[in-house]
Amino acid sequence: MRARAPASAANLGPGFDALALAVNRYVDVEVGPAEVLTMRIEGEGEDLAVDASHPAARVARQVLGHDRVLITVRSQIPVGRGLGSSAALAVAVAAACGASDPLALAGALDGHPENAAASVLGGLVAATEIGGHPVAVRLPLDPGLSFVALVPSRPLPTARARQALPAQVPLADAAHNLSRMGLLIAGLGDRRLLLHHATDDRLHQAARAPLFPESGHLLAGLVEAGALASCWSGAGPSLLGICASEAARRVQAAGEELLRRVGVPGHALLLEADLEGLVVEDPALQA
Repeated sequence: MRARAPASAANLGPGFDALALAVNRYVDVEVGPAEVLTMRIEGEGEDLAVDASHPAARVARQVLGHDRVLITVRSQIPVGRGLGSSAALAVAVAAACGASDPLALAGALDGHPENAAASVLGGLVAATEIGGHPVAVRLPLDPGLSFVALVPSRPLPTARARQALPAQVPLADAAHNLSRMGLLIAGLGDRRLLLHHATDDRLHQAARAPLFPESGHLLAGLVEAGALASCWSGAGPSLLGICASEAARRVQAAGEELLRRVGVPGHALLLEADLEGLVVEDPALQA
């Protein structure tokens, strides 16, 4: 079986662990029988250990109950950069292994379902857990939006980014995020309504800023270059500019210059929303 899942940008500022957007960078996975676990990794993540500890192998064992499989992974999604690489991989491997509910499995492995939901459903999603089960819905997304991701060369492990968060937040900060999230959802559905303050956040971005001191300057620079709004992508360190499509290439060029100017190795990706989500193919049915 073959499966393809898109990358995702989660949180989007105020939507902490609730909002995510699927974007057009992909991981392709093919799974077939083998006498022993055999793995082939191409593209992003090819430097990871190719053994039973690999995330793809762990997902295969969870779905199949064994790892006597050949797993081929071809990925365009940078690892450890806040673009949902682990969730997309888990979704694609689970689907290629025949899992009945790749979202539930990938969401449980990730610890929160929004990245996996975007990889399964595509587009802009809101996701949560109810009674221990992930629940996700597609939200309206203006087709005139494009996205610029500033992707530093240095990774930021999600576990480390989580450790930076406070255990408790003031009521005023929680209310602030809820109000901004309403503005953000409206603006993503209709870009004419999108204010740059819609991505303001008090739950995670400021707490993580010491892990990426240049982030504040880069976020402001994206808006100055023409992005409608900017935010961290997931737990970072990638940063996302939300742009009118006609301005996106200009913002991408400015993003490359911003990275160079502050001395952060990396690159600016021009991204579009993926509206297809998870795609599964059975080669036997196509023969």
